[in-house]
Amino acid sequence: MTASVTPTHCPYCALQCGMNLTPAPGGGVAVTERADFPVNRGALCGKGRTAPALLSSRVRLTSPLVRTGGVLRPAGWDEALSRTAEGLARTRADHGPDACGVFGGGGLTNEKAYTLGKFARVVLGTSQIDYNGRFCMSSAAAAGVRAFGLDRGLPFPLEDVPRTGCVILVGSNLAETMPPALRFVTELKENGGTLIVIDPRRTRTAEQADLHLAPRPGTDLALALGMLHLIVAEGRTDAEYIRDRTSGWEEARAAAMAHWPEYVERITGVSVPELRAAVRMFCEPENAMVLTARGPEQQSKGTDTVSAWINLCLATGRSGRPLSGYGCLTGQGNGQGGREHGQKADQLPGYRKLTDPAARRHVAEVWGIDPATLPGPGRSAYELLDAMGTDIRSLLLMGSNPVVSAPHAAHIEERLKSLDFLAVADVVLSETAALADVVLPVAQWAEETGTTTSLEGRVLLRRRALSPPEGVRSDLEVLHGLAALLGVEKGFPADPEEVFEELRRASAGGPADYSGITYHRLAEENGVFWPCPAQEIPDAAGETSNAEPAVASAAVEGSGGGLHPGTPRLFLDRFATEDGRARFVPVSHRPVAEEPDDEYPVLLTTGRVVAQYQSGAQTRRVDELNAAAPGPFVEMHPRLAERLGAADGDAVTVVSRRGRAVAPARLTTAIRPDTVFMPFHWPGEGRANTLTNPALDPVSRMPEFKACAVRLEAAHED
Repeated sequence: MTASVTPTHCPYCALQCGMNLTPAPGGGVAVTERADFPVNRGALCGKGRTAPALLSSRVRLTSPLVRTGGVLRPAGWDEALSRTAEGLARTRADHGPDACGVFGGGGLTNEKAYTLGKFARVVLGTSQIDYNGRFCMSSAAAAGVRAFGLDRGLPFPLEDVPRTGCVILVGSNLAETMPPALRFVTELKENGGTLIVIDPRRTRTAEQADLHLAPRPGTDLALALGMLHLIVAEGRTDAEYIRDRTSGWEEARAAAMAHWPEYVERITGVSVPELRAAVRMFCEPENAMVLTARGPEQQSKGTDTVSAWINLCLATGRSGRPLSGYGCLTGQGNGQGGREHGQKADQLPGYRKLTDPAARRHVAEVWGIDPATLPGPGRSAYELLDAMGTDIRSLLLMGSNPVVSAPHAAHIEERLKSLDFLAVADVVLSETAALADVVLPVAQWAEETGTTTSLEGRVLLRRRALSPPEGVRSDLEVLHGLAALLGVEKGFPADPEEVFEELRRASAGGPADYSGITYHRLAEENGVFWPCPAQEIPDAAGETSNAEPAVASAAVEGSGGGLHPGTPRLFLDRFATEDGRARFVPVSHRPVAEEPDDEYPVLLTTGRVVAQYQSGAQTRRVDELNAAAPGPFVEMHPRLAERLGAADGDAVTVVSRRGRAVAPARLTTAIRPDTVFMPFHWPGEGRANTLTNPALDPVSRMPEFKACAVRLEAAHED
């Protein structure tokens, strides 16, 4: 143990709840309350409380594995790294650098995400890198950039939520996905504010709402447009704000006016009186917010759907004002920072565009390479996975489990099996790692130091509390070793703080500017909100230059000492566009990519349960969590079950055009009769993502996880 009490943050979702780690009797660590962190004030969900269970050698990998004769066997690190380097080098020599793929994860620290992106582009020379955060909030990110010129999930801290007048929560079940955050909406109501929840299911979160709207899956875009139509018709727009702080209103207004309330009612199933009530509740308070999550975003029109909700905020003068505006509730632990620093197909560190010559020059100078050698943008996550075995022949994968988490998962599983070479770095032997040629066991959150960026844009420091088991290395050590074996001996340090110092230089002057943030500040200040430019920062030649933030100005609180205090609230003076104005984007409703028909008459939507997380690779190994959520299920309305002849608990087969899944029926009136719900945490015959549709949003390249056409069969008929 490095200290008797180690303050750190949870390894799971983007709340990044504060926790303390203390020595546990018999070894390891125990989680104890850390009340000083403002997001959770000591509260933790079951996943956070039980996180140390994954540190046990009983459930984790403690030795590299290599495949020999079709079977994975234990091996030493020298053999495992050599096999990995040889596999990647052979592919590059035989098929070119772009035949090497790299796939990352939204749970990797900023240091790991930064180094993985640099490794792909500098060591392998490949453009083919993306990460599973593409499946998380990429639609919201794309819509935010279109409207505001910048993507930061929440442009204000969570502490502002209880002080606003109304919150519209679109497609989020906070009570199960982020339980400690539910107190913010509870406090909102205690303060006299109102909560509107939009979800096809009456979830535990929807039960807290003053108004619950239950649209058909995939119709959130029409719902937002119908509300904007009523806002215009009822004279509730903020004309002065629209004139002074926005552009493009007339086109967006015309598009919205084509969605009259009765038309929207037919599309969504939400009645006109409910629409009018939602408009009244949102517009009457002085301040209001719209917060979206995966429901409206994981659609083949997710970017336009989020744009419609942003338009609602802009038309009523909400965005860029205190206690108001649009925000996205990021899902994965470092889903925000993970895409800011280079593991996304089209981005360089600091949220710079890979196609921007100035950005390429800046990052190339920090990396000590010729900008001309930097590859261009590569494929998005699903497109990269879909190309495995054809254009992409080898894959290095870190911190992701696409066998369970990717749409059309059976197809992706076959693509993984068709690779010439697959190396996976993970904590556990996930379903994806079990297919690998080499498995590299890596350290966990309590065993290494590094930074993450929460859904608020708050950069945080996770601290090492104990050493990893013998036979386990950090991801940074893995990349350091592979880079050396592939001929690049410098530029890939294994020390996280050394990596972060380089990340500061690489991000300086970019939209996500971390150059004024240091490990010392993060420890002393309980996190720092980006952008946080440095007053002076050394350039690659060792000289100093003033670094200015390339984002909109914001209200900041002074911190003394000449340091930039960070930016908890964005856009209060201007937006991050060239002219400082927010942009309306005209959008129109269109149906989901796969509407129900006679053969597949029901809509499937997917999501999470409170006791499991993402693909379940880690949480399914925790006894307490498995006892609470032991397996998949098919949630359906009793009327639908009656037509099928199924009782509660009966095995039901769900069939889509891509495959079939079998799970017990769970009957409830909390879901629409035309919709079924499945959680996506499990592999095997209950794998929900066997069914889901990989139809991609044209802007964000987000797959349509939230709506596909299925039919139901009694399982005994198969």
